[in-house]
Parts: sequence; structure tokens; C-alpha cells
Amino acid sequence: MKVINHYGDEVRRSSRSDMRKPFAARRQADRAIDDRFERALERAEGFFMKTGKVHRAMRELAKRLDDAGIPYAIAGAMALNAHGYERVTTDVDILLTREGLTQFKAQNLGRGYVELFKGSKGLRDTENDVPIDILVAGEFPGDGKPKPIAFPDPAMLPSEGERFRIVPLTTLLELKLASGMTAPHRLKDLADVLETIRTLRLPEAFAETLHPYVRDKFIELWRAAQTADPA
Repeated sequence: MKVINHYGDEVRRSSRSDMRKPFAARRQADRAIDDRFERALERAEGFFMKTGKVHRAMRELAKRLDDAGIPYAIAGAMALNAHGYERVTTDVDILLTREGLTQFKAQNLGRGYVELFKGSKGLRDTENDVPIDILVAGEFPGDGKPKPIAFPDPAMLPSEGERFRIVPLTTLLELKLASGMTAPHRLKDLADVLETIRTLRLPEAFAETLHPYVRDKFIELWRAAQTADPA
């Protein structure tokens, strides 16, 4: 039997199986969402219990750097966690000198680590499948262009942490502010500063410990952090 639509065109009558297809696709999509959610919960639980693959990757990396006598400092979200603002991350940010990176590659490429691509700064821990983001001393955060704030030499930083070398909070916030101020795709860095202000209850006067280049942005975020969410 022919079916004619209101334009006068002949159309095919939908069968029961055709009608079931959207529902089957929806159920499949729902199951995929549930699966991703369960995996995310497992990763988060492992992260906050410090038993997940990111923590394993960080501990192994720090051990190899210490054993080789290569100066380093842990930066990024892992450093934020060390200072008291806990959030999940999927990679490890590590501050090295150019010479330290060259030495580490010479000793470890093909032995648990690979380059993200040939000649890249970034590495991947192959055992834990965790990206290692290398921050090179002397280079600039955010857009990579010269600015008053650069990644410091890890050997020149004050010692933070007993088991690991951690970028000090003041330096960490300066780097995140400079990054978010100059790179639109790095707004997460500004959000990290805002949430750190809230979590650690940093006073507005903390701005005086920061480089003048980022001081006004810190104060702007500090004032935003004082606004409570609607009840």
C-alpha cells in the first residue's frame, strides 16, 4: 500500500523494526553514559585514595628523577592537591630544566616512557598510561610569549614537601594566573586560582606576595571568590 504525504510525495510506511531503532539507539547511548560515569567514579575514588594511576605515575617519575639527581618540582593540579585544593587530574605536570629533560629522556625513553611525538617535550608513562606534561625552566606559561613570569629553575625553588619536591603555592598561583591571563584556552588555570582562594581561604593581602604582573588579576578573582552561590 502506497503512503502519500501532504506534499503528494510517496513515502515508505515505517515498519515496527524501524520504529524500535530510535529506542534501541537511545538505550545504547544511555548505557554508554552509565559506563563512562562508573569509570569516572572509579578513577576519582582511586585518585583521592592516592592509589590511582596518576599517583603511581607521579611516584615513579619522582623516584627516577631523584635517583638520577635531576632537579624537579611537581606543578599543576598535583601541586594544588598538595597545597590543599583537591581536584582530580589525568596527568602529571613536572618542572624541569632543558638539561634535566634531555638527561631524563636519554635514561628513560623506551624504559617505561615514550615521547608524545618525536622530539616532543611531553611524555607518556606507558605502564600507567598517564601523560607527563613537562614545563621547561625559562619558557613562558600560557601563550608561550615573553612576559615577566617564566617557569623557574626547580633547583632554585624553596624546598616544599618531604617525599616530593612541590612548586611553592605563591609560584604556582603566579604561573596559573600568567597562563590564564594570556591564553584563552587556559581559563581553567584562572578557575584553579579562584577555587584555591576559596578552599584555602586566602586573604586579599596574599596578593602582596605575588608578582605585580598578576596581582590585579588575583584581586579580581579574590573578590569573585567572596560571592556565595544562591541558596
